Amino acid sequence: MVTTKLHANQRASGNIQVSCFDRENEVFEVREMPSGVEYAVDLCHHRCDCGEFQVDRIPCRHVFACCANQRLDWQVYVNDVYKMDQVRRVYRARFRPLENPATWPAYHGPRFVGNPFLRRVAKGRPKMTRFLNEMDTRMLRCPRRCK
Repeated sequence: MVTTKLHANQRASGNIQVSCFDRENEVFEVREMPSGVEYAVDLCHHRCDCGEFQVDRIPCRHVFACCANQRLDWQVYVNDVYKMDQVRRVYRARFRPLENPATWPAYHGPRFVGNPFLRRVAKGRPKMTRFLNEMDTRMLRCPRRCK
């Protein structure tokens, strides 16, 4: 999922023009060519006016354009939570096994009751949820004939 989004952002960065920048502070101004919309990108503080860079914590298309323009490595701007070292660090700790459920203390909190109408029926053909129009109702009235 993350790699597909990264590839999509990298492909979309081709039509973005980096017009003004401050290389020392890594602040850029980019313009999307077909629409002419301008965005400010601050690589030091991991900010872009589009907001995707802050929310997803992976480079947006504007960051890719700035990195390509200045020959910077875009992988530096990917957050650590997406890196395998961080994932391995989570599972490095030991987990305690669950005890026997018979020895658990009794639960006296609120009881959850599921809505029976939301339950899916596993057997048989799934029920059609499509809204019918005039053409469908006309076809349902006529008997079908196999040739």
